[in-house]
Amino acid sequence: MEFSEVVRRRRMIRHYSDKPLTPEVTERILASALRAPSAGFSQGWAFLALTDPADRARFWQFVPTRVEKTPTMQDAPLVVVPLAHKAAYLERYAEPDKGWEDRAEARWPAPYWYIDTGMASLLMLLTAVDEGFGACFFGIMPEHLQPFRAEFGVPDEYDPIGGITVGYRAEDVPEQSGRVAERRRGADAVVHRGQWGRHA
Repeated sequence: MEFSEVVRRRRMIRHYSDKPLTPEVTERILASALRAPSAGFSQGWAFLALTDPADRARFWQFVPTRVEKTPTMQDAPLVVVPLAHKAAYLERYAEPDKGWEDRAEARWPAPYWYIDTGMASLLMLLTAVDEGFGACFFGIMPEHLQPFRAEFGVPDEYDPIGGITVGYRAEDVPEQSGRVAERRRGADAVVHRGQWGRHA
């Protein structure tokens, strides 16, 4: 598939069949995350991949709103939880070639550990589309993060930024609402050319 077509087709799919993915497809989707950019090549991320039905069943209790609103998300054969590791960035930038010896978080203009993990997540979403599958990124609410960590043994220094489902679209996926196209902001509204407020 042409890259432009992958970008055009990318949308959040919340309805899946329970048809399994092949291990090869799963590995390609996970491997694509490793190609994401990261500040200082810190690679401060990890990915909890849930393919076993019992493991996936353990996961869904931590996103009860998703289960309530779109129960067929639970049919997705792959769930990935991307995890950001801030300490990897603070340690990397304390190395001699970077020289921020105090490891101060205040030096960072933005939390790149979250940004980079988000970019890795997007690569998985795009790879899923390229492979012919549906995918969705969704949040895990703060009150569920610590119980989630405890259930899956995730260390406290790794922050879940959300979850990703990947799988075959259900045959009866509802058509995308026309409101989405109406609400999509165009470049003329969000691209400022040379100066804020100049759109042409």
